[in-house]
Amino acid sequence: MSLTLVLDTGPLGKVTNPASSPENDAANAWLQTHLINGTRVVVPEIANYELRRELLLGNKLRGLRALDNLIDLLDYEPITTEAIYEAARIWANARRHGMATAHQHALDGDMILVAQVRLMNDPTTIVATVDVGDLPRLIPSRHWKEILPDPVR
Repeated sequence: MSLTLVLDTGPLGKVTNPASSPENDAANAWLQTHLINGTRVVVPEIANYELRRELLLGNKLRGLRALDNLIDLLDYEPITTEAIYEAARIWANARRHGMATAHQHALDGDMILVAQVRLMNDPTTIVATVDVGDLPRLIPSRHWKEILPDPVR
């Protein structure tokens, strides 16, 4: 089985940022290596939303084009009604067990991401993130730099 990689907002922002920097360049090389090695890479709609709103706010048109182009190339996981219901269940359960991940009145995109990933029902899935605090308690996830691609088959 080959790896399925879900991009959280942080890594998605790095690989679509048109500005060259050591971090952005490393993220792009990392993503290219995964793609060359046959990793299935997924953009969840909640990460698209979180990144897109910031790019729109800053009028970052090159970043928006890069985001759109990447979404066209990769798999896309839309937010469904089922995902929203699952996110609400996960949010309530986490709160009952003292694992709040955001303010009580916040949308809490992490819970939507968790629901989207769980509903993918793919045991090979791991979320590439920079949030190594909350997410690993709920779904398989690691810092993007720590996720190595499967060897080429």
